[in-house]
Amino acid sequence: MRKTEELRAAVKNGELDEKLSYIYACGDDTKKYSDRLLSVMDGFNDVFGAADEISLYSAPGRTEIGGNHTDHQHGCVLAGSVNLDVIAAAAYNGENVVRIKSKGYDMDIIDLNDLEIDPAQYDKAIALIRGVLRRFKDMGYELKGFNAYTESNVLKGSGLSSSAAFEVLVGTMVNDLCAGGAVDAVEIAKIGQYAENVFYNKPSGLLDQMASSVGAVVAVDFKSTESPEINKVDFDLAKYGYSLCIIDSGADHADLTSEYASIPAEMKQVAAYFGKEVLREVDKEEFMSSIKDIREKLGNDRAVLRAYHFFNESERACRETEAVRNGDFDGFLRLIKESGRSSYMYLQNVYASSMPKEQAVSLTLALCDEILGDRGAYRVHGGGFAGTVQAFVPNDILGEFKSKIEAVLGEGMCHILSIRPVGGCVIAE
Repeated sequence: MRKTEELRAAVKNGELDEKLSYIYACGDDTKKYSDRLLSVMDGFNDVFGAADEISLYSAPGRTEIGGNHTDHQHGCVLAGSVNLDVIAAAAYNGENVVRIKSKGYDMDIIDLNDLEIDPAQYDKAIALIRGVLRRFKDMGYELKGFNAYTESNVLKGSGLSSSAAFEVLVGTMVNDLCAGGAVDAVEIAKIGQYAENVFYNKPSGLLDQMASSVGAVVAVDFKSTESPEINKVDFDLAKYGYSLCIIDSGADHADLTSEYASIPAEMKQVAAYFGKEVLREVDKEEFMSSIKDIREKLGNDRAVLRAYHFFNESERACRETEAVRNGDFDGFLRLIKESGRSSYMYLQNVYASSMPKEQAVSLTLALCDEILGDRGAYRVHGGGFAGTVQAFVPNDILGEFKSKIEAVLGEGMCHILSIRPVGGCVIAE
């Protein structure tokens, strides 16, 4: 940790600008990031009072580029961290309590002697914090009380995984403050998934946490979730004259947990037909030759279609990675469109079956189709059902694209993002 006033002066006089430029891939445009650091330090002081020493942390949102709903079946994905993040200022409090106050939300207070699962806190941030702390304790680390104040510009419900970013942020703080930085980025991702699955009671794969924790663009093979194969991929959209847009459809993610949960549940039903836990363990050709019998046994055509999506989508994520590595950007765009069609037709996560009249994501995809024509690519982004669309847009029509999208969906709904090269990190200590 650094003396608070010394760190504040360092932020103000530009000592951190070079580091911020690298973290956020923003060139010389670092002022808005240093201003956010000053803001989070001010927020800490307002809530907890001035601390003698303090540290600053960051964890980014993520964009899933390839591998829509493949991670929970131990498949392959291509994902990257983006230049939106959750940041925190934190300091030891000398107590056996962790207090985390996020801007705009009530404070969460966790007694370190009480780290049991509390069903009353399912779907609440405090459950994620408790789950992360419990995992570190179970790993043998001595927990220490601390106070933290956080601010986020990761769009909630955007498919950029604000919850995963928060989990990784908490994991990064606990790792630094209680484990001396001994836990690596992959393990922090797994700790975040554990907190979400067990304490938050939301089924999820490991993609979101992995992309946020590791950073940059990564190709991940989840054949072994204990030791996933992770390879960084050089992904420079500017080289090809393109930008990444995340479009907020305006749809609400609320009350859609059952829709999300149905995807891994139905895929696992098909895997169970073959006596397997997940679809990664099933041979595609055996699946294809057994479809008639699977339909009869399960009585669920959607489960069959979702399994079909998995087999092709996991392979497609690998092909997308190879296309990027080989400089075949046109091939990459074709694969993104294929992925979008598969998600719409087979995975069926573009709108909620319980609300068939609410199809904001479908409408957003139609707008992208009309504006881009045969240029660029677009697809449902993240978990689906509501939320966002991802589009790769040629820079020469980027302004027109943004204007036409926002003319329908509203101002500020089309976000132009960059890939950042750093995952969860200590900015200053």
